[in-house]
Amino acid sequence: MNERGAWVELPGALEGKSPRAGQQFPWYWVFPAARTYYHKESSRRRRHHLHGTVLQKAVRDAVARSGVEKRVTTHTFRHSFATHLLSRGIDIRTIQELLGHASVTTTMIYTDVLNQGPLGVKSPLDHLELP
Repeated sequence: MNERGAWVELPGALEGKSPRAGQQFPWYWVFPAARTYYHKESSRRRRHHLHGTVLQKAVRDAVARSGVEKRVTTHTFRHSFATHLLSRGIDIRTIQELLGHASVTTTMIYTDVLNQGPLGVKSPLDHLELP
C-alpha cells in the first residue's frame, strides 16, 4: 500500500479490471505530490504525481548549491540516461522505446554525444570478468 493510503488515478478502464491496482506499488508515482484530494466518484483519497515545475525547481536549487556552472535541467537526466545506456552497449531501438521516441532518428542524436568513433565499439570480450 502506498503512503498515507492514497490511491493513484489509473488510466482508462484499468480500475474496473483491477480494482486494487491503484494502491499497488507498480502503479504508484515515482515522485508523488505531498497533498491528496477526495475523488467523489470512487469515494477514495487520491494522489497525483508531483508537478513538473516542483521537480525543476528542486534540480535548479540543487545545481545552484552544488556550484556546478554547467547548465543542468531535469531534461539533462534524460540525456544522461540515454547516453549511459548507449555507452554500455544497449541497442538503439531499446533506447528509442524507453525514451518514447516515435522515430529512431530522434534517438540517434544521442550517438553524437558519445563521439567515440570506432573506439566506442565494445567487443563482447570486453565484458568478460576474468579470475
